[in-house]
Amino acid sequence: MRLATALLLWLLAACSPAPATLGDASRLPQAKLPAITLSIGSVSLLAEVADTDGERRAGLARREELAAGDGMLFVYRQDTPLYFTMRDTLIPLSIAFIDADGRIFSIQSMQPGSQTLYSPGTPGRYALEVPQGWFRDNGIRVGDRVRNLPAP
Repeated sequence: MRLATALLLWLLAACSPAPATLGDASRLPQAKLPAITLSIGSVSLLAEVADTDGERRAGLARREELAAGDGMLFVYRQDTPLYFTMRDTLIPLSIAFIDADGRIFSIQSMQPGSQTLYSPGTPGRYALEVPQGWFRDNGIRVGDRVRNLPAP
């Protein structure tokens, strides 16, 4: 009987996922966050708001799609050096770095899975990720102002 019990326990352990992966939320796409409507010129978009360390860290990682006209706004309490990576991101994105007055001061394209650190080189208050090419397709440029930004 002891041998059968030991064999059963061994089989269960061998067939089960490693304990570190059980319930590991970091492997799942982040649930959608509350969203706000932002305006840039005559264009509007719906942006989920990531304003905690955990939400900003998760960002759009592991999401399989992001509809045109949707995005994610990263909000910081003060001007902060901004660095983004696409390590766990599956979709190509564009990012706008925005100052405390709502002015876009840098726009960059980011590639899925890239280990590159994307940074404007200047501290900022907000960052806005959208599907790659969305800024270009909507005529949005550096110097444009984003309206309806939440207070940090």
